[in-house]
Parts: sequence; C-alpha cells; structure tokens
Amino acid sequence: MLSVKNIVKQYAAHRALDDVSLEIEQGKIFGLLGPNGAGKTSLIRIITQITAPDSGQVIFNGQHLNSNHISQIGYLPEERGLYKKMEIGEQILYLAKLKGLGTAEATKRIKYWFEKLEMTSWWNKKVEDLSKGMQQKVQFVATVLHQPELIILDEPFSGFDPVNANIIKNEILELNKQGATFIFSTHRMESVEELCDQIALIDRSKKILEGSVAEIKATYRNNTYWVEYEGDFNLVLAKDIFEVLQTETAKGKTLLKVQLQEGKNANQLLSKLLPEVSIHRLDEVIPTMNDIFIDKIKNQGHE
Repeated sequence: MLSVKNIVKQYAAHRALDDVSLEIEQGKIFGLLGPNGAGKTSLIRIITQITAPDSGQVIFNGQHLNSNHISQIGYLPEERGLYKKMEIGEQILYLAKLKGLGTAEATKRIKYWFEKLEMTSWWNKKVEDLSKGMQQKVQFVATVLHQPELIILDEPFSGFDPVNANIIKNEILELNKQGATFIFSTHRMESVEELCDQIALIDRSKKILEGSVAEIKATYRNNTYWVEYEGDFNLVLAKDIFEVLQTETAKGKTLLKVQLQEGKNANQLLSKLLPEVSIHRLDEVIPTMNDIFIDKIKNQGHE
C-alpha cells in the first residue's frame, strides 16, 4: 500500500530523516519504533502531508502521494488536537465533514461509534470536561469515522487505563480484520508483540531494522532455554552441552537458564539430563521485542 523511498528531511542543522525507506503491505499492522527524537514523527508528518520531504518520494496505492489521498488516511497524533470549548458531538461532526462526509452519513456513523464505545451521554459535553482517556476515545472516533484505508496511530494508548486500552486494541484488530492498514507508533513493546505484523526501527534519523515480528524474533534467538527438573545432577558433567546462566532451587525442583554450546541442540540437552533426573519442563527463551529494541539501540551507541 505504501512505499517510502529514500526520504531525507533536514531542519536547519538537524537531519531528522536520512535516506529512510519502508514498505508497508496492504492489510498489515506496521509498527514504527524508535527512541524519542529518532525521526518517527517527522516521517509520519510527511506521510500525512503536513510537511514535505527534502528528497525521496512516497507512493500510496501505486500513485505518488498527493492531496487526493488525504481522505483515505486517518491520523491520531500523539499531541491531541481537540477544541476544548466545543461540544463533542458538534466537534466530531465538524471533523467528519472536513473528511468529506455529509451530515446525515456522519451523524449515523458517530452514533454507531458512540454506542459501541459507550459514549452516548457525551454528545453535549465539552472536551475540557472529559478526562484524558475520555478525550482519547473521542479522538480515536474522529480518526476512524471516515473509514480510511490507512490509519496512523501515534501512541494511541496514552492516557488509557488497562480496560479502555484493551477496548481500543480490540477495535484496532477489528478494523484491521475489515481491511484497514495501520501504522502504529509506540514505546509500549508489549503492544507491538500483540498487534504488529511488521516493524521498522528508526534511530538517529536512520532505519536500523525492518521485517516481520516473527522473523526478527527468530533472528535474535540465541539457543537459550529454561529447564526444570527434579533430582540430583552434577552440572559440571554437562558443560560440553550447555553453560548455566541462572539457577534456582525450590521445593526439591531445580530451574536452570542455560545457553547451549555452539552446534548443540535441545535433544542433546535432554539426552544428558534424562538418565539422571525427571524433567518437568523445557522452554526456549525467545527474546521479546523490548529486548531486541534495547539491544539494537545500545549497539547504535546510546547509553
């Protein structure tokens, strides 16, 4: 759906984006990750045509990005932009009209979303009378009301309690199931694990990692396992198979975190232990996206 090709963006002496390219597939949830100041928001502003790149191009559904595409994009910015003195119903109706909806159709869709998210009593309330989380719901509705093909969410769970965060997460998954493509920018790595099909990691204006979440996690596997057993075993006898990274003993059971030696596998680990002890569980330690994020950023020279 979206091809970002060799984008460069310079602000005076600061280069915000340095030759960044991305490919975002139709119907996917794409995580745009990076530390503060990495260049994520600068890229989002280019995709939403708030600013233009100094060089490079963006291709949307096979066409060079242009003003006709604005109605096909929904954008929830990290810094919210609701009018505090304006009534909620009137405000969302106004925003829907800006996206090309007529009054009747916009009103119908607003009522649908207000009922779905339990907001029906908010119609005549003002934004300033709502909590931060309630304001987030309003802005989420404004973002998706015109049924955009591409929905860009910048820290969408900010201000939400766990219950409402889960409600919005389920709405994101439902809209995605219906065909919407998402760009999802967040610092919450657990949300990336739950929602994203693909990710790109930007740091210091450059893309340093891109791919499917499953492939990236598989690449960072390092032959580490948790093994729990009952019985006595001299670990020195297994040093040719694995190195013990961590050990815990409780209620007659031993829990080990081990890293296999080069060329060894889990079957060899079990073959070493099974004649001597009773194995209760063996789990591979798969790195989380948070682990990978921290590792990649540290390797870029961050403290």
